Amino acid sequence: MTASVLGRHAWGRLLRHHLARASLIFLAFMMVLSLAAPLIAELRGIDPTQTDLFRRFEPPSGRFWLGTDDLGRDLFQRLLDGGRVSMLVGISGALLSAILGALIGVTAGYLGGRLDAFLMRFTDGVISLPLLPLLIVVAAIDPRKLGVPAELAQSETFSLYRIVVIVALTGWTTVARLVRAETLSLKARDFTRAAQALGATPERIMFRHILPNATGSLIVATTISVGALILLESTLSFLGLGIQPPAASWGNMLTGAQELLQAAPMLAVWPGLLIFLTVIAFNFVGDGLQDALDPRSERR
Repeated sequence: MTASVLGRHAWGRLLRHHLARASLIFLAFMMVLSLAAPLIAELRGIDPTQTDLFRRFEPPSGRFWLGTDDLGRDLFQRLLDGGRVSMLVGISGALLSAILGALIGVTAGYLGGRLDAFLMRFTDGVISLPLLPLLIVVAAIDPRKLGVPAELAQSETFSLYRIVVIVALTGWTTVARLVRAETLSLKARDFTRAAQALGATPERIMFRHILPNATGSLIVATTISVGALILLESTLSFLGLGIQPPAASWGNMLTGAQELLQAAPMLAVWPGLLIFLTVIAFNFVGDGLQDALDPRSERR
């Protein structure tokens, strides 16, 4: 059976997973809205970064669809901007974690020996570290003291890339262990032994034969980790160590709303609800992919 046929079968099984299908629709809808946020703001004639203290806490209306926040900014547009940042951090961080974890896992599993022992003990050490305190310490480091120019260190782009790297630094361990386990199984298969007999280099065997056959598990792990990294970014932003204002993320929107729960509870409800729905949607998609890529699911 060709790869294209297998892909169509897996896609069909994924779409038969009701929660995964609903989650895919929701995530696609959110991504389209978030990416189109600048165009939507232009069509509505609204600048989501412009403050207007005379319009503070306005209720939903034809102009402000979800009302305004404590600085008179349009809440709907802020949510879209925050969604673009939060999902970009989650997806980029998950991809970076997957690449790093896959490299470490396949190297440890295939080469084995002392290198395997060292890499896995290093992975165990990272896993054993208290995650949130570690990230707080890393996020609190002033990049200007590391030689980064002050103008660059205070830019929104640098803040975004910095948080992507920070969340990826601790997100690779699960992928590394998973890929190592897959590699240990795959390197004993006949096709790997045949490649070795034909004189293929270890690098070619790892990246042309083993990793492609571990793609299914890697995709599932990466998809599930997106939700966890979005939640992690939201936590750091809520603590004031993630995406810095005036750039919006769902986490720092919650930070701004925590002192206004009595006066304007919806300022906290909307970003909190979107974080919850997005994280659980990615988890449902991961569950659906796990069933779709499992050949045994045909019998269920």
